[in-house]
Amino acid sequence: RESDHRAWTPVTYTVTRQNATIQGLIQGKAYFFRIAAENIIGMGPFTETTKEILIRDPITVPDRPEDLEVKAVTKNSVTLTWNPPKYNGGADITMYVLESRLIGKDKFHKVTKEKMLDRKFTVEGLKEGDTYEFRVSACNIVGQGKPSFCTKPITCKDEIAPPTLDLDFRDKLIVRVGEAFSLTGRYSGKPAPKVTWLKDDVVVKEDDRIKIKTTPSTLCLGILKSVREDTGKYCVTVENSTGSRKGFCQVNVVDRPSPPVGPVIFDEVFKDHMVVSWKPPLDDGGSEITNYIIEKKDTHKDLWMPVTSATVKTTCKIPKLLEGREYQIRIYAENLYGISDPLISDEMKAKDRFRVPDAPEQPIIKDVTKDSAVVVWNKPYDGGKPITNYIVEKKETMATRWVKATKDPIFPGTKFKVPDLLEGCQYEFRVSAENEIGVGDPSPPSKPIFARDPIAKPSPPVNPEAVDKTKNSVDLSWQPPRHDGNGKIIGYLVEFQKVGDEEWKQANLTADSCPETNYKVTGLTEGLTYKFRVKAVNAAGESDPAHVPDPVEVKDRLEPPELILDANMAREQHVKAGDTLRLSAVIKGVPFPKVTWKKEDHEVSPKADIEVTGVGSKLEIRNTVHEDGGMYSLTVENPAGSKTVSVKVVVLDKPGPPRNLNVSDIRSDSCYLTWMEPEDDGGSVITNYVVERKDVASAQWVAISSSSKKRSHMAKYLMEGTQYLFRVAAENQYGRGPYVETLKPIKAIDPLHPPGPPKNLHHVDVDKTEVSLVWNRPDRDGGAEITGYLVEYQEDGADEWTKFQTVPMLDCVVTGL
Repeated sequence: RESDHRAWTPVTYTVTRQNATIQGLIQGKAYFFRIAAENIIGMGPFTETTKEILIRDPITVPDRPEDLEVKAVTKNSVTLTWNPPKYNGGADITMYVLESRLIGKDKFHKVTKEKMLDRKFTVEGLKEGDTYEFRVSACNIVGQGKPSFCTKPITCKDEIAPPTLDLDFRDKLIVRVGEAFSLTGRYSGKPAPKVTWLKDDVVVKEDDRIKIKTTPSTLCLGILKSVREDTGKYCVTVENSTGSRKGFCQVNVVDRPSPPVGPVIFDEVFKDHMVVSWKPPLDDGGSEITNYIIEKKDTHKDLWMPVTSATVKTTCKIPKLLEGREYQIRIYAENLYGISDPLISDEMKAKDRFRVPDAPEQPIIKDVTKDSAVVVWNKPYDGGKPITNYIVEKKETMATRWVKATKDPIFPGTKFKVPDLLEGCQYEFRVSAENEIGVGDPSPPSKPIFARDPIAKPSPPVNPEAVDKTKNSVDLSWQPPRHDGNGKIIGYLVEFQKVGDEEWKQANLTADSCPETNYKVTGLTEGLTYKFRVKAVNAAGESDPAHVPDPVEVKDRLEPPELILDANMAREQHVKAGDTLRLSAVIKGVPFPKVTWKKEDHEVSPKADIEVTGVGSKLEIRNTVHEDGGMYSLTVENPAGSKTVSVKVVVLDKPGPPRNLNVSDIRSDSCYLTWMEPEDDGGSVITNYVVERKDVASAQWVAISSSSKKRSHMAKYLMEGTQYLFRVAAENQYGRGPYVETLKPIKAIDPLHPPGPPKNLHHVDVDKTEVSLVWNRPDRDGGAEITGYLVEYQEDGADEWTKFQTVPMLDCVVTGL
């Protein structure tokens, strides 16, 4: 029975032994027990326990604690942790006892002073460099249990480990305004690193919205109710004495954009439409503006009407307006996260503010020629919009239809040269201005003009000088006048004056006798000094004279020859056969040198045309052939000396014929051709050879190779028994040379050899003066049909064989023996 009850409860089973196990008891309750013996007669009296028995498990000391680990080591402390024992001995753990032993000593010493129930403890006051072992025991009401297994020997020293950083966030983070976000991660390092948060390189400080939480292994930056100003580049730095690690995150707090920036500008205003513009929002909300929403409102009404909701430009045309009504424009900006507050314009009346330009004043015509005239005008009022073009028109005075002078735009200049006038016709001109509104009225017509060149006297010739002289003449040269007076220069008048005289004499009587810019004044007296001057003449008259700067003494001058080579003699000349060879040079020298052309120190070919002028010489050979190539020399000689120049001429032609064409290795279907290169390659590298064949019974040659660079060829695919001729030609970049042909045809047959010996020769009959012989055909016929068999006999003991006869069959009777 329970100790606080009086009623006994029977046990449900009967035992015959002197012990029993009572089950179903409640732990923590106290019980009394009684027992009686029973036999066949009946049950005897009960014997009762003298005192109550409390039901509980047997209590022992706890098991040893588990998983004793070293968590941190410094030069003077060690931090340890452990787990409770698997079995507490039946009673609660009352405390843990931590012990240490200095390596080298025998005894463990208790390091915990008071009752300690925490399973983490830092042992301090240790000596740097010493090595220790640690163990821990658990205690309950019974006593202290077995100690745990010892730790490994631990040396007191500061542990060093570079920081590590493992972040839970990516490089970029987008957050809506008002939402909270956090940047978290884990870190480690020894000694314990310092954690620093930066935003845009500025240290983040905690406030009501910004919270920073750092544990020995985790870090967290949290921001509540984010605002646009929280956008930025966040950086977390984990740093200790061994180094640092950084993590970055670009946080973009997005929102709807701010309103577009005003004021709304009315770029164009018309009676039925307007063009407005504005500036983008100062803050796009962290997301690109996707479009603008534009609305209009008649100020006499309260209703806003949509214009467009799909434009990304900051300008818009407002259509369908009523003339005279005043309007307001409302503009919203939109991004992915919403629509901004509106920008509202001032009131604007729908009416035309601009018009076409006014008509220009009467234009002025200048610089008239036989086919052109320059039209000049003043800029008119532009009608409120910039002028973009001028339209110049022309018409003959007696005509009624105006024609545009050009289709091209004329702007910004206010003059234009009108081309394509007809000489002698009378023209009028007018000008209209154009802006984006349209074309204005034309100006009054200009005064009529005739299309013809004005003619005036020319300006003097330029830089007259004496370029040569002899004992009775002076050669003059000059340049044309800078201005011809709009008339053709007919020619020049040359005058001379003996020094000391006042009279100028004409060297030529008429200008057309000296149309060029040089003249030879003759009939002068040797030893005297003369002055010279030149006038230009056109239809309007003579120009002012231009004087040769210095007087010239008339006498022969002596200059050694000088050669100025033209480009065709400056380097080796290559000319294609059939073309014309030209060699020329400018020759100087006083007196004019004697000119001699030679080729390879011999006279040049009679076909060469040699021309000698007062300033140079030219050699020309038409229809050149290869033999015209060689070394050409030009020699000039006068009493003052001589000079010679040479140039190598290469006539580029087709190559000559190949040499020594030979046919060998003739077979029934092929033969082998060989040849040598041409003696003359035509001045260019042989690029290939052309090989052809011909059946002697045919008139047509057939090409069998046209691209081979080798000097041999295997002619294949011949027809057995057919006779062939072959020919070969060489080619270079200038063409194909002549063919070299085989002298006689070859027959496509395999080469013939003597037949093999007959087989199985034996006699079949013998008489006193004759023998009958038979034999078999030989194994090989030598490439041709066997025509007969030669039978010979030899007397026994003799050295020589005696011919009997040739027989066509495989048997023979030898007689006369």
